Amino acid sequence: MKIALRTITASMALAFCAQVALAGVSAEEAAKLGTSLTPMGAEMAGNADGSIPAWKGAYTKVAPGYTNGTPRPDPFAGEKPTFSITSKNMAEHAGKLSDGVKALFARNPDFRLDVYPTHRTGGAPQWVYDNTRKNATSATLEDENSVSGAVGGIPFPIPKDGLEVMMNHRLSWYGQSVDYALRTFIVTADGRRALASEGDELLQYPYYITDSYKGIFQLGRFIVSGPASKAGEAILVHFSADKDVPRGVWQYLVGQRRVRKAPSVSYDTPDFVTSGVGLFDEAFMMFGPIDRHEYKLVGKKEMYIPYNNNRSALATIEELVGPKFLNPDHVRWELHRVWEVEATLKAGKRHTVPKRKYYIDEDTWQIVLFDGWDAKGDLWRMNYALGYLVPELPAHVTNVMWGGYDLQTGAYYFNAAMNGGSPHYKVSEPRSEILWSPEELANQGAR
Repeated sequence: MKIALRTITASMALAFCAQVALAGVSAEEAAKLGTSLTPMGAEMAGNADGSIPAWKGAYTKVAPGYTNGTPRPDPFAGEKPTFSITSKNMAEHAGKLSDGVKALFARNPDFRLDVYPTHRTGGAPQWVYDNTRKNATSATLEDENSVSGAVGGIPFPIPKDGLEVMMNHRLSWYGQSVDYALRTFIVTADGRRALASEGDELLQYPYYITDSYKGIFQLGRFIVSGPASKAGEAILVHFSADKDVPRGVWQYLVGQRRVRKAPSVSYDTPDFVTSGVGLFDEAFMMFGPIDRHEYKLVGKKEMYIPYNNNRSALATIEELVGPKFLNPDHVRWELHRVWEVEATLKAGKRHTVPKRKYYIDEDTWQIVLFDGWDAKGDLWRMNYALGYLVPELPAHVTNVMWGGYDLQTGAYYFNAAMNGGSPHYKVSEPRSEILWSPEELANQGAR
């Protein structure tokens, strides 16, 4: 499917010019994009020993005969792990592992991490690169949840602080409009797997449909089809990146036969999609407002992270979701450079996870791992996104196949699982505004 070329219009660019002196980076710094930096702002070069290669462009090789919405093949199916990390040799690799991953090893001596050759497949269409270059000199961070002077590309490809990196994740490239069937599984501390939710997810990104962007950067709609006790429920989100445009979250409950606003769908409220094992602001690796924490940019480091995991989506749930952790046979890890951002609770604010460390892939600006500590300072949560390659966009995305571990109880969940369902991350034409109205939510949920 072809995605229409859309760039920032001349009128929009003129409107942004007034802010250039107060925002963004200099034209000289922005000139690094496409030279020493990739068009999205990652280091173009590989690392010293070649274990991270130079970026050569987004992966765009669509498999012969592939049909939109069907499971995408694993483009690296013939590769074998370069080596494996186990509890016996973990100490040798500790510097490239997150605290949460190390805690998984400590809790589960049979956990294993298979490391494959690194493929820097992340990227976007040329028009996204063009907009990113323009955003670099014009984007202004208004507050923790909003940005001005940016559209259609990464807002801060050369970031100066942690909040800019978090906003890059929020406005990263997933396509313009996609839909997929998903299931959510929870695994209890004693190893029992259960279906928590299933249904159809629609996501649309007006920020990347630049001629219609009015401050709502993401639209989302989830219609629940199971289990039977939840069938017909629905949730709708309008996420804003403009401080003058309010966000909106609505929920349709079958028993009440009405749509109501759901302001509690945010922060550390237990996520009913995961039967309360996850928190709402953990969804999609970051969900809703993030203004209760301060964000410090620690820097960049090399780390083993899940990546290019189309193989995970091809496994059955029985094969992939084990009694203590995801089956290592079906999870691919690679060495990549990531940005590290540390979040700490603001004075006077409350949150059950007062400290987190986020790890953001340099090539996509998407969160791939994060760890969370409780109020006592004990490591509590480890969240992951397996990463899925969509060559026809092109993109490497983390808004499917993500989840989290409770490192204190041993329970975990796997959300947005496409395994065995249809469609698989279907690239769609943008839907009309009517579909995203609260009134239409009731019609869809009741069907």
